Amino acid sequence: MNWQTLSAIDQLHQIDELSKTKNILIFKHSTRCSISDAALNRVERNWKAEDETSLMPFYLDLLKRRDVSNAIAQHYQIEHQSPQALIIKNGKCIFSQTHSAIRLEELLKAQ
Repeated sequence: MNWQTLSAIDQLHQIDELSKTKNILIFKHSTRCSISDAALNRVERNWKAEDETSLMPFYLDLLKRRDVSNAIAQHYQIEHQSPQALIIKNGKCIFSQTHSAIRLEELLKAQ
């Protein structure tokens, strides 16, 4: 899985532009949380190379960049959760999953 690192608030505008041609997955990960570790592992374990043709994955370490996580919540008008997986399409969050509900197959279907 080829994660793009999300580490700056101004990347949200880049994500909005990219999401006009390809859907974006934003995975907000807490490195100190076992539920977040399990959700991330589940996504990575089930990811296939061809999934990148329709979904570009971005990874946010929210403990290091809580400011970016807060900006995501405000920018996409969603409630902050951790872990959280979002699908961005045409600059809007069209799908969100949190905690143990995060499943790659559901994220792929949501497009």
